[in-house]
Order: sequence, then C-alpha cells, then structure tokens
Amino acid sequence: MTDLSFFLSLETRVWQALVDGDGAADRALLADDFLGVYSTGFAIRDDHSGQLADGPTVARFDIRDARLMPLGPGRVLLAYFASFTRVVAPAPEAMPESMYVSSIWENRDGIWLNTFSQDSNAADPAPV
Repeated sequence: MTDLSFFLSLETRVWQALVDGDGAADRALLADDFLGVYSTGFAIRDDHSGQLADGPTVARFDIRDARLMPLGPGRVLLAYFASFTRVVAPAPEAMPESMYVSSIWENRDGIWLNTFSQDSNAADPAPV
C-alpha cells in the first residue's frame, strides 16, 4: 500500500496520543519490537508510551512535506517535517521545535504498526 494519506493518518494518531497523554493509544500503534532513535538515545515501545505516564508531552504539532517510500511488501517508510510545542511544567508550553522524522510502518497480521522511528532536529524552529 502506498497511500500517503493513510500513513499520515497513522502517524497523526501517534502525535495525537502525545497531545492527549494517552499511553494506551500510543502503545497500540507501536510494534512489540519498536525501536526509536532519538537525540537522547534508543527507545523501545515501553519507553515511548511510558513518557505519557504523567500526561501529555506535546501541546500542539504540525506535519508537512511528507514523503512515502515503499520498502517491500507490507512495509513503508514515511518521512516528514514536524513542528511542535512541548508541554513543560510549570509553564503551559515551551518554545516551538522542529525536526525531520522517519518512521517505518509494517503490516503485521493485517494491522499496520510503527516498527521504527528516528528524529533529526531541524536547524531552525518553525512556528506551529
């Protein structure tokens, strides 16, 4: 499947879970063997969904300039530019940040799951 809008909707659900502070929704979108590669190091599924234990981590986000690359049957790479604002206590939110994201989505038993994600900080933050 190479429907960009379909994979953007999946990726948007991951971001929305961060906004909603919904660890269960986040966990449901990630494969058991999910691997994240971030500026802070490696993360597994429990790390990614566990960050929501105390509530939302993102106040708002915007995804743009998305590209889709098929990687073989039942596997695609979604790459895009994201701008977002984190939730920071005690202030309601931090300054906008931006990054490039690459996510691999894989069809496992008829369910599309995020198996890999890597973030690369963008040089100049873009407003959300």
